[in-house]
Amino acid sequence: MNRIFYGMLTAGIIAATAVPANAGGGDFAAGVFGGLATGALIGSARPYYGPPPPAYYYDGPRYYDRYCHWERGRPYWDDYEGVWRRPRIRVCD
Repeated sequence: MNRIFYGMLTAGIIAATAVPANAGGGDFAAGVFGGLATGALIGSARPYYGPPPPAYYYDGPRYYDRYCHWERGRPYWDDYEGVWRRPRIRVCD
């Protein structure tokens, strides 16, 4: 709903300020001021993303009873790049 409101407000401001411009007097300053005001309205039309809600959940105890480590695997020939590869393998005791 806010997006529609701000869109119609911005369209109304643009339509109200769409007059033929003259290069004399204070018309240039008025155009700059109107452009900045319109940009401020368009920039403030985006939704506000606040901080996330607090997480009050408990997923149970965590047990880390296994010891895991990485080892180098058997080498193999990579035909695509033309090099020898040694993959990393996860070993859990």
